[in-house]
Amino acid sequence: MGELERIRDQFERSFKRESWHGPSVLEVLEGITADQAAARPIRDAHSIWEITLHMATWKSVVARRVRGEVVVNIPEDENFPPAGKGPAEWAAAVERLEAAHADLLAALGTLREDQLDQPPYPKASSRYVQLHGAIQHDLYHAGQIAVLKKG
Repeated sequence: MGELERIRDQFERSFKRESWHGPSVLEVLEGITADQAAARPIRDAHSIWEITLHMATWKSVVARRVRGEVVVNIPEDENFPPAGKGPAEWAAAVERLEAAHADLLAALGTLREDQLDQPPYPKASSRYVQLHGAIQHDLYHAGQIAVLKKG
């Protein structure tokens, strides 16, 4: 198995199934209602909904970067988009996250092994670091969601 396949496997484990640490992103989101997603059980903390949209934004940013697009600054309303209202909008937020994940895997699929250690553009970290960072980002926020879910 090559490094690209190992990275893809780690993306799938952290996002969908069989994470070593505990529940994957989709497993921790399972069963969360729109009301739970919009709630703020911790004052001044982001809601599950906002975190979900934030994760989608950053998966998209990394996909764009991996493809060579220069993406440096993200406006705050894109970094942590506001929560919507109602079950249909919550379902759309989760679908947005799943679509961003699929797009990131598609971007990964365009790479050759020798491109992993190269930055996608000057002064950027390598594609390898960006991709592993996206996996770590998923797991960090899955932990936050798990805590908020209990609240």
